[in-house]
Amino acid sequence: MAKKFTEIKQLAYPKTEVEILNWWKEAGIFKQSLDSRSDGIPFTFYEGPPTANGKPGIHHVMARTVKDLFCRYKTLKGYRVERKGGWDTHGLPVEIEIEKELGLEGRAQVEEYGLAEYNARCRESVLKYKDLWDKLTLRMGYWVDLENPYITFKNEYIESVWWAFRELFDKDLVYKGYKIQWYSPGSGTVLSSHEVSLGYKETQDPSIYVKFPLEADENVFFLAWTTTPWTIISNMALAVNPKLEYVKIRVTDGEQTEHYILARECLGNAIKQEYEILETYQGSDLIGWIYNPVFDYALKEISKKEAWRVIAADYVTTEDGTGVVHIAPAFGAEDYEAGRENEIPMFNPVDREGRFSEQIVDFAGMWFKDADKEIVKAMKEMGRMYHHETYLHNYPFDWRKGTPLMSYPVESWFIRTTAVKERMVELNKTINWKPESTGSGRFGTWLENNVDW
Repeated sequence: MAKKFTEIKQLAYPKTEVEILNWWKEAGIFKQSLDSRSDGIPFTFYEGPPTANGKPGIHHVMARTVKDLFCRYKTLKGYRVERKGGWDTHGLPVEIEIEKELGLEGRAQVEEYGLAEYNARCRESVLKYKDLWDKLTLRMGYWVDLENPYITFKNEYIESVWWAFRELFDKDLVYKGYKIQWYSPGSGTVLSSHEVSLGYKETQDPSIYVKFPLEADENVFFLAWTTTPWTIISNMALAVNPKLEYVKIRVTDGEQTEHYILARECLGNAIKQEYEILETYQGSDLIGWIYNPVFDYALKEISKKEAWRVIAADYVTTEDGTGVVHIAPAFGAEDYEAGRENEIPMFNPVDREGRFSEQIVDFAGMWFKDADKEIVKAMKEMGRMYHHETYLHNYPFDWRKGTPLMSYPVESWFIRTTAVKERMVELNKTINWKPESTGSGRFGTWLENNVDW
């Protein structure tokens, strides 16, 4: 039994970290620090649980040092600080580890292996390095209750989450929605905005200028720029800024003469040869013009009258490209909203593993990024490519698997956090943030730009 503070005999002052830790353990100092504040105001601490199927690192020591600092400070101030340890046993880190061990790729292979067996292997692995975590916890002097941890695969924990979800549902704060979100075909899941921000890398993508022929005159083309050739198959509209000035130009290449429509300000960067301006338009003059799609796959499902027309979008600029934006509602949040506002349907021929469906005969089964090269080649052969180069830019990748993300239409359950957005912003201003810039800056900005979770 641990000795009380008053019963501990005068000991030689511990000189090393190990001696201090042994003395804390022998005397039960952590427990006595709680007992000595039995009448104090409760200050409850649940550790944001680590995943014990990976080895701890120095960053865990740093984070836990901060956690421990606040708990000890509150104890010194007279609070009773219960400190509950925990283990995160759900989610992608565990699944990815098991998929690597079993050599599985994608949902189909997991289902073929067997969900029950797969779940059992995940459960076996989640506490793989628990002993190392326990030793680290004791060695760094981090005071937390490891004997009674909360574990996320335990039914009592799962039921508490369902209880919280039911409370939100009863308050009409839960709904089923359909949004374009950053999705990882490698992990088979949508990523949060924070996770997306972790995976941006500088990468080279195709930079192409595509010719969309007018229905009335197939020798006149709208010229649009994109770095995602694979989305051209799902093109449903072209967007222009009503306030910009556009021109129709004539370009002669040998014996071939063609006419292109683009923003006047983009001529210098977009056009690679001599040209002659034939006509000038206000962007608003082009709204409603009809053109023919580059690929006709969608025409098997969607009537020509429903799509493939020019629409207005104030977000179209002349900073890059041509001032004419290719719209694929299935693969971009802005594209989706523009399509919805103009009653333009969505065409999505890419499955959740990022592969083109069988209906896209020439590219069936191709992974979306691998298809870029073949789609560019096909457009050149069709005479629908004006110019092709490469473009260096930042693009989001799955920070866990390293595979590129895609803007993808996903049906999900959402929590209506926007319903309390103004209240959260208001209360945030009453918090004494240290440093103050965190509350008014990073966290405050996040609240002000809050979207349903």
